[in-house]
This record gives sequence, C-alpha cells and structure tokens, in this order.
Amino acid sequence: MLDGHIVDGGHHMQVRVYYEDTDFSGLVYHANYLRFMERGRSNYLRLLGADQRALFAEAESEAPGFAFVVRALQLEFLKPARMDDVLDIVTRPLEVRGASITLHQEVRCGDVLLLDARVKVAFISGGRAKPIPKALRVAMKTDQV
Repeated sequence: MLDGHIVDGGHHMQVRVYYEDTDFSGLVYHANYLRFMERGRSNYLRLLGADQRALFAEAESEAPGFAFVVRALQLEFLKPARMDDVLDIVTRPLEVRGASITLHQEVRCGDVLLLDARVKVAFISGGRAKPIPKALRVAMKTDQV
C-alpha cells in the first residue's frame, strides 16, 4: 500500500504532512505540493504495471539519453494543508499523445479539495520529443476519464 492504489482509473496515494513540509506559518510550503504530486505520478506508473527500470531500459535502447520532463504545470491552490494532515494525492490521465501525457492531479484532505493541477509530461531524447513507449501509452489510455 506504500504506492497507493488505483480506483476507477484514478491513482490514490496518501501522504502525511510533517513539520519539514511546512513553512513558518505551519502551512505546507507551496513547492512541497510538487514533490507530493511527483511521487503520485511515479507510483501511478508503477501500479499500471510499468516497471520503471524495465521501461527505462527499453526506452534507453530506443531513445538513448531519454528523460521524462514536466513541460507545463497549471496549479490552483484552493486551501492550505497543515502539519499532521493526511493528504490524498489523486492522479488521472486526461490525454495521452505520441510524445506527451497530460495528467489531472488533485491534493485532497478528506473530502476537501486543496489543490487542482494539470501536468503535461513530455518524453525526450537528444533534446527532442520522442514517442512514448507503446506499452505505457496503451496502459494509460485505458484509464482515461
């Protein structure tokens, strides 16, 4: 359960807020939401069955020097999280294209939506966009909302 679970096409991962996640006011520092969301995206891929090491080895043979990079972020901070809150990081694919994936991510505390985000991730090699490995594209398209 450390990696979360997939329900109705959405990945849910819980994160507890620690003192180190907060700023001087006792609220979660805004940049730490990005870390929580990155973990959510990584664990979503893992639970889709995309063994990241195997995927990376396959991708390296097809596209030497490849990387997944965040191309665009759209964030709306709605409410703050505080120390000891248990947050639910929800990740869903919105659009899967040849060289990019757009994900919808939410950070919730119980039923309360704290942050709403759109994240576009691109697959690059040699400084240029390259097609995402087919197995990953197929797995994510089956879960699109």
